[in-house]
Amino acid sequence: MIRALLLSVGQLGDRRILVVLAKSLAATLLLFFLLAVGLAYGSHVLVRDGLHWGSGLGSLAAAAAVIAVVGLGWLLFRAVAIAVTGIFADEVVAAVEARHYPQALSSARPVPFTRGAAMGLGSAARVISVNVMLAPLYLVLLATGVGTAIAFFLVNGWLLGRDLGDMVAARHLPAEAMRDWRSGTGGGRFVLGLAGTGLLMVPLVNFIAPVLGAAMATHWFHERRGT
Repeated sequence: MIRALLLSVGQLGDRRILVVLAKSLAATLLLFFLLAVGLAYGSHVLVRDGLHWGSGLGSLAAAAAVIAVVGLGWLLFRAVAIAVTGIFADEVVAAVEARHYPQALSSARPVPFTRGAAMGLGSAARVISVNVMLAPLYLVLLATGVGTAIAFFLVNGWLLGRDLGDMVAARHLPAEAMRDWRSGTGGGRFVLGLAGTGLLMVPLVNFIAPVLGAAMATHWFHERRGT
């Protein structure tokens, strides 16, 4: 995974990668700004109302609200960024394959825009729905003072591993073979997802993390296949 990261960073100056990065960043920031406006207003109301519930309870409610806002803000950014990147991911994968895996590129099937958009929206829907379902667990762990960040990191690493892997596999495997491929690559995709999730948590790096993740997934996919 370290080699995949270094190769991906080394190709950030590629014109094709820069074009995708510019498009994905512009779309992500616009969508996230609109979401952030609504989220900021909601968090203001939660904190304001919580502070009137009594000193101890009010402080706890305010702290929980702040943590929820930070977590939800990161979650929404991750969902939007990966969804948008999924739409343009085929261009990133093709650029990496052109430089490092020309034989694989010659047999690849470009992913249609409609399928890329469906994969991106599916990714966003999964990350939001799964994390919402697990919200009670996060709250329980928060009350104990341990484990919330770890659980959040592991869950989203697992989800991201599927998304990144699919971006590449869709170019080389028929749709009916994707299920078997996923079942046989769970461990590797999980590690890939953890690496991508870690990048998404680093300030400033998180803006390019989705594109880096798609490039890393390309290296991981072809190295595993021995291409």
